[in-house]
Amino acid sequence: MSGAGLFAGHVPGNSPVHRAPLWLKLAGVVAVGAAPWYARSLGPMLVVTALVIGCALLARLPAGRLLRSMRGLLPLLVLLLAFQWWTNGPSYAARVVLGIVNAYLAAGVLTATTPVTELLDGVVRAARPLRRVVDPEVVALTLGIVVRSVPWVAGSFSSVRQSARARGLDRSPRAVVVPTVVHVVAFARSTGEALAARGLTDPADDGREGPHDDGGAPGGAPGGAPGGAPGPGRAGSTDLPD
Repeated sequence: MSGAGLFAGHVPGNSPVHRAPLWLKLAGVVAVGAAPWYARSLGPMLVVTALVIGCALLARLPAGRLLRSMRGLLPLLVLLLAFQWWTNGPSYAARVVLGIVNAYLAAGVLTATTPVTELLDGVVRAARPLRRVVDPEVVALTLGIVVRSVPWVAGSFSSVRQSARARGLDRSPRAVVVPTVVHVVAFARSTGEALAARGLTDPADDGREGPHDDGGAPGGAPGGAPGGAPGPGRAGSTDLPD
């Protein structure tokens, strides 16, 4: 997709940032996010900004991806800066905005330098102590869908906007919003169909046998499929939509 930023996917590399363990990267992101709560002046926030940008440069992340990531956040930052300046003064406003920028860039560096599989494995390991409350595999699957869907939706919006601009309709909200919504709904439907084909949307098996349809044998699938084989409405390896 065009307009890809730091959150669009993993950037392969062999830098120290790429080789750093996941727990260290996560600790760094948490520390960057907590910095505004402890900084009493603008100086420490500028130091954190320099460190985050230094990590991005050390990881050799494309400067274009860095700039495109910030371009989407810029209007919100301008409005927030103006509001905080008006209510709390320039120093506080600058610290708030820099805190958001630092946390956003740090999370983007983490996403760009860590494969999705490693992120999901880390989520599974972190959720295992809570396995009595939540299924770690379901948590990882949910996060994986979110990580994949967010850049897809952003890229779809960018493509639709470029298409509308080529037709001279870039100032028409309907020409941009309606096709984007249609694409997103189609993506959601195909994702749900792929999950259902894997059986991931079926209710959990509680060990009770239901009524046998069409002469099905006990322990078998409806329609008499031997050995619990999936029936005609189930597939075994349908991929998630692109």
